[in-house]
Amino acid sequence: MAAKRSDARGKRPQRISEWLQPVHEPRSEPPLSRDRIVVTAVELLDAQGVDGLTMRRLADRLGSGVMSLYWHVDNKEDVFDLALDSVLEYRGPQQIAQDWRGEVVHMLEDWRASMLRHPWSASLLPRRALGPNILSRLELLSKTLSRAGVADADVNVAIWSLWNYVMGATITRASFDLSDDDRAAAQQRLTRLSERYPTIERSRLLLDNDWDGAFRKGLGFLLDGLSPR
Repeated sequence: MAAKRSDARGKRPQRISEWLQPVHEPRSEPPLSRDRIVVTAVELLDAQGVDGLTMRRLADRLGSGVMSLYWHVDNKEDVFDLALDSVLEYRGPQQIAQDWRGEVVHMLEDWRASMLRHPWSASLLPRRALGPNILSRLELLSKTLSRAGVADADVNVAIWSLWNYVMGATITRASFDLSDDDRAAAQQRLTRLSERYPTIERSRLLLDNDWDGAFRKGLGFLLDGLSPR
């Protein structure tokens, strides 16, 4: 009996060559760059603090290999310097202040607010190289004080006095994490010791949590001392 001829038509799906299949490109991260490294480093520092930033963790967040980072930055210390300076950029007020005091208050309140948004920056700044953004702040502050009549011989003292005030106020605020209940309990203990500490008990020092108001008023005391005579 003659073998039946098989009819391939419609019996067996034809296989399309894999070379003719549409290519689906895998999703990829944006190209690695210094700017992207800095932005990601700031995010990591905000989330985990100074001790949490390692080159391995940074590379993992970027979806890259550790060695790829070194095409854009020298080392971890370089990353710290770049991240710190990036959060200290100063764009100036939207409205020009009418007097030198207003300019200085805006500069220093902005500086403090920038560091409070990124609390790790206050602990890093005294230990890092001063980058272009913080140097620009200091230059503008120096010019403003000079225009106000602060003598050249006193400008450096004025700058460092204001620096110390801003840094001290910021670090204290960033690290002070007592709850309202803790503060109330501490004030109660102080009340029981009022014979030993009558003045701070009477002012209810430990319940005062107007951080912004205290910063501005204290800054006013400093600027009173810098006012031209």
